[in-house]
Amino acid sequence: MKKILFFLQIIIFLSCPLKVNSQIVWEEKGYKSTERVKQGIPAFGKEVIHYKRKGKTVLTVKLDEPVVIDVANKPEKWGYFQFPSIYKTIDGILVATWHMAEDAVTSYGLVGGSRSVVSYDDGKTWCEINNSIPSVGGIELPNGDRIKVYTPKAINRRDLSLPDSLATVKENYGRTFIYYKMSELPQELQGVYLSRMKKGENTWKIEKAILNDQSAVRYIDSGWFPVVWWGDMQITPDGSILAGIYPGFYLDKDKKVPPSGVIFYRSTDNGKSWNYQGKIPYQPDLTTDPNGMKRIALGYTEPASVLLSNGIYLCVMRTTDGLGNSPMYVSHSTDQGVSWTKPKTFTNSGVLPKLLQLENGSIVLASGRPGIQLRFAIDEKGELWTDPFEMLPFENLQGEVSCGYPDIVPAGPNSFHLIYSDFKYQNKNGEVRKAIKIRKVEVITSK
Repeated sequence: MKKILFFLQIIIFLSCPLKVNSQIVWEEKGYKSTERVKQGIPAFGKEVIHYKRKGKTVLTVKLDEPVVIDVANKPEKWGYFQFPSIYKTIDGILVATWHMAEDAVTSYGLVGGSRSVVSYDDGKTWCEINNSIPSVGGIELPNGDRIKVYTPKAINRRDLSLPDSLATVKENYGRTFIYYKMSELPQELQGVYLSRMKKGENTWKIEKAILNDQSAVRYIDSGWFPVVWWGDMQITPDGSILAGIYPGFYLDKDKKVPPSGVIFYRSTDNGKSWNYQGKIPYQPDLTTDPNGMKRIALGYTEPASVLLSNGIYLCVMRTTDGLGNSPMYVSHSTDQGVSWTKPKTFTNSGVLPKLLQLENGSIVLASGRPGIQLRFAIDEKGELWTDPFEMLPFENLQGEVSCGYPDIVPAGPNSFHLIYSDFKYQNKNGEVRKAIKIRKVEVITSK
């Protein structure tokens, strides 16, 4: 009997990640996009994880213990106490915000639809925001101004005089889209809305920029007309601005509106006007993404894009179809967004990807669902990704342990802060409540 127990212990030991002195040694498993979603590297608390690929340690990830920023004082429905974001002021003060409204088109631009707090000690403690703190975010332009995307309130279609629509499409999870050519719409539905903080000032002012794209299409969603232009902006070496945006609806050469892709625009006048640069059209890989052709409106969404130090433009995109977890795709451009490689699947799930390149060259990818995941690429293009580092445990794919929407901001040369929601947090009374968490992560490469 003792021999049987001894061999069982050996089997259990060999089947688990090796953990010595609170450090995990993880040999890459190489999860494929066609595999069932399963939990990756457990990184729920303070951990040092040595990541091995083919027996060789390629990076070490040090994760601080998560810090709870705030906890809901009552059960909250979907949309509330989630979708967090984080940024730094000019003085290095951390500002965290999160959604406090319904997850609906009617919440766009809603005053009071979010909550904000600040940290003066690098995320260790948090307090109510002080109005004297500049609400800085966005990106700094070569002329010293700062800009960020502004989303105005959606307009009820009954209050608009609209041209003939191009098409009406009902997605397989209930949303109905009615498409219109942007250039034919009323002026308030054209162009790009931005917030600008001029150099030397500390207040944001809303402005409208010109969008030069005759193929651009906008839409009514469930009876409301939003003006949405979401995505990442990058400053290029020549001082221009590149933006990769979604929803990327457009009129193709056959005068049809295909499922959304990602559209890239360039501004050479500090964001006053934007010109079409290129696009990633929706091209599902049906061998690794069998539900790809079932997405008839939303194809690629929630793109994260970053201009790498070697000049390669990297884009990671979400897919969604209401049929369960669906893969993320990756694509590259070597001509500043004019042309793109055919997108490839590289995960079996993921929403709202966020990208960041550290000074040591490591590329960080944060995403969610189920749970919250970190992945790292140490190749120069962002093609070879690690297994997922799990921030929250999950038991099954249907159980909601987080909204899955993370955000990241640099914390040092080779470190960053990660913010995310935890739906299973227990307060001091043992009650399960939604919470917003942050943790600092450092990445050490073996180069």
